[in-house]
Amino acid sequence: MIHCHDWQTGIVPVLLYSLYAGAGMQNPRVCFTIHNFRHQGATSGEILRATGLGRPEHFFAYERMRDPFDPAKLNLMKSGIVYSNFVTTVSPHHAWEAMHTDQGRGLQNTLHVHQGKFGGVLNGVDYEVWNPETDPNIACTYHAGSIEGKYRNKDALRNRFWLRQDYKPLIAYVGRLDDQKGVHLVRRGIYYALSHDAQFVLLGTAPDPAIHHQYWEMKRQLNDNPHCHLELSYNEELAHLIYAGADMILVPSNYEPCGLSQIIALRYGTVPIVRGIGGLVNTVFDKDNYRAKPLHERNGFVFMEPTYEALEGTMYRAIRLWYENPDHFRDLMLNGMKYDFSWNHPGQHYLDIYEYIRHK
Repeated sequence: MIHCHDWQTGIVPVLLYSLYAGAGMQNPRVCFTIHNFRHQGATSGEILRATGLGRPEHFFAYERMRDPFDPAKLNLMKSGIVYSNFVTTVSPHHAWEAMHTDQGRGLQNTLHVHQGKFGGVLNGVDYEVWNPETDPNIACTYHAGSIEGKYRNKDALRNRFWLRQDYKPLIAYVGRLDDQKGVHLVRRGIYYALSHDAQFVLLGTAPDPAIHHQYWEMKRQLNDNPHCHLELSYNEELAHLIYAGADMILVPSNYEPCGLSQIIALRYGTVPIVRGIGGLVNTVFDKDNYRAKPLHERNGFVFMEPTYEALEGTMYRAIRLWYENPDHFRDLMLNGMKYDFSWNHPGQHYLDIYEYIRHK
């Protein structure tokens, strides 16, 4: 049983079934997990010679390894889909998106052909690392029964960044600053928070030089604002304090196969404000609009369209609830802390998949 991940290992099942099976490895079983359809490993036919596969006329067939866009290239992610016994992606909703929308990045037809062996398994978070009851990186440990400890972390976070100790909600963003994460909406969210009686803290880095420059300019503009701090770096210790100290976390992604920041935030009683896409749909259930769950199971705020209007309308609902009905806001915090998004459930799902393909 071999479990492969993303395009870098997509040729492994091809090798297993085309070479190693004839060399004594009679009954291999492969699960292939795709974390991001954006990166597919399109490459020249040279890889067939380099790996000993040969037979370009065989592997360049569309139903095998040929890239869906460039007939002169092979696609290693597609290869993994075709030759594996089961294929997963990292949330049930993203599996649907990959098959039925442009989130599949050209592999929709291949996924339809192989839909009988394709599904979504939500990623988990290590609750030994992300646990407000035992976290050594926060100012005060706490749990659902002692939620007041969270506010000591809010004070500590403000002190860390020289923010004013006002009666205001604190909204955070933690993660990469790139197009996938909806950086234009993050930027808009910062200014909306500051103009609507909220504070904002950001921790993240931008791989793209243009986005990096844009956020450094914004940092300079807001440097003296007592209600905002932009930390343009990667610092996991600080991330723990932000999750513990913030009232809300913003996750306005353009696409999000799973998303971990909203899952971590829920564990820390930090209310997510997310776009309804990918794994965010499977983990955050809107307080006002998610009729499929009772109120005591709703845990955040969700907007659907990647527009300023949708973002601002949802932030308005969250900020208003914090001010006008703090008891209901606290209920929302506690609802989120009740969820188990550890590896307990997805781990069992993968064991079930292994057992299924073992007998297939």
